[in-house]
Amino acid sequence: MTTLKEFNSYLFRYQIVSLIVLFLLAIQTVNAQEIDILLKGGHVIDPKNNINAKMDVAILNGKIFRVAVNIPESSAKKTVDVSGLYVSPGIIDMHVHVFQGTDKYSTSVANSSRSQQADAFSFRAGVTTMVDAGTSGWRNFRTFKAQSIDKSQTRILAFLNVIGNGMIGRFEEQDINDMNPEMNAYMIKKLFPEILVGIKSAHYWGEFTSVDKAVESGKLADVPIMVDFGEHVPTNSIESLFLKHFRPGDIFTHTYSEISSGRESIVDEKSRKLKPFILEAQKRGVIFDVGHGGGAFSWSQAIPAFKQGFLPDVISSDLHDQSMNAGMKDMTNVMSKFLALGMQLKDVIERSTWAPAKVIKRTDLGHLSVGAEADIAVFNLREGKFGFTDVRKVSVEGSKKLEAELTLRAGKIMWDLNGISGQPWKN
Repeated sequence: MTTLKEFNSYLFRYQIVSLIVLFLLAIQTVNAQEIDILLKGGHVIDPKNNINAKMDVAILNGKIFRVAVNIPESSAKKTVDVSGLYVSPGIIDMHVHVFQGTDKYSTSVANSSRSQQADAFSFRAGVTTMVDAGTSGWRNFRTFKAQSIDKSQTRILAFLNVIGNGMIGRFEEQDINDMNPEMNAYMIKKLFPEILVGIKSAHYWGEFTSVDKAVESGKLADVPIMVDFGEHVPTNSIESLFLKHFRPGDIFTHTYSEISSGRESIVDEKSRKLKPFILEAQKRGVIFDVGHGGGAFSWSQAIPAFKQGFLPDVISSDLHDQSMNAGMKDMTNVMSKFLALGMQLKDVIERSTWAPAKVIKRTDLGHLSVGAEADIAVFNLREGKFGFTDVRKVSVEGSKKLEAELTLRAGKIMWDLNGISGQPWKN
């Protein structure tokens, strides 16, 4: 006859065995889980997670499922061989103009043909997120959202212009009565916090009124501001801007402009010396954004600055009608220019992914962490002889050029240059 003590012993052993069986079944279930897409054999560069090595990337349900060495192909529904290619988080272009429209009264980039259609320039350059740089203000942001943002497959975020009507014309951008910090903050914090990431001050002909109204807006909304400090005659002091008006985290765009563009340059145009307060400002937390554009990147600034130890914090294109077919071309071309300067690929990738994500306070983006949305760029780093032209049509030769082979947005293949994800033809 079984005693109570023996019964309890049997029960305890039964419970232990049951737990072991359940654990093994759980492991088997995980191991049997099918991966939707496996990017196999590429060199992964993920600056946030300090990855710079040959690894595989697994995608499940539009999210990063696993990043590891030698993930079995048998666990994936679809495997794409990316051997010899570089795999990075989807590129974040932090300065574009994509409020495309047909407003006959707009003489600038707001709601006009001067802005570009986001999807036409994003995926083919490895870009999965674009940040519109103040094309719209609080008065016309809803129009921008309805006709551009909501219809785009590219993720579009935006800096709201300090001017309520945004960039509809240079004279309208001088209207200090249309600078409303309270309404700007309301739009950002209460109505569209998932899209609006900052405030933009641009093209103002006066002194610091536009900047200070942008800072006031930024303080109310707890977002950074971006400043295009061009078109001042005489030029305004960037030292005063950086050290007296900016907060840490505020952004100076068009970093490599010459003084002829209406901005004070960061490198003295006679001595070719980097101005001493530039590194001080960067150390203080001022963010320097490339913002290449059609008139804002000159080798005469970029080369001496680089040689003297100054590197930009963020690489961006300033896409619009006057830059897309000129020296800028697209984001991969801009990134390649910094390879030509001598920057390491991992540093170029960082300044185009994780760095801008931190600047705009969207740390859910710009990395390949497990659970993150599977926004991924796969690049071919071509070697040869390539020419890179600045906005003054001055060319520099480089030996490396990035080319987007494959781009995925939320786990969906949006761009495949050479059909590496396709099924081979069979007779």
